[in-house]
Amino acid sequence: MQAKNYPTDVLEQANNVLAAINQIDEEISFGNINPAMLTADVTQVSPVLSQIVQLETQLTDLRNQRDAISQNMWDKIKRIRMGVKANFGDDSSEYEMVGGTRLSDRKPRARKAVPA
Repeated sequence: MQAKNYPTDVLEQANNVLAAINQIDEEISFGNINPAMLTADVTQVSPVLSQIVQLETQLTDLRNQRDAISQNMWDKIKRIRMGVKANFGDDSSEYEMVGGTRLSDRKPRARKAVPA
């Protein structure tokens, strides 16, 4: 994602500038830029921002659904592995087939040296 070349509160700043310009002189312009152009930009960005908020809410809901389904699936996988381990043993090829690590393939625990 690229860095933004504008401040995060650009809409708030635009509204503040418009309020100040309206108090100073509504007909003022700076080259080819006038308050009406800034007002048009503010009007254009508002629906886009509300759509982004709506889509972020939908995305959050979908992520929560994905996480719940994935957690449920993981619980089932663990239960199946434990069932295969209980039925066929922890050194069986069946246990390895369902993704478990066979007892004979595990590395022994490293022992800590006792300080002298």
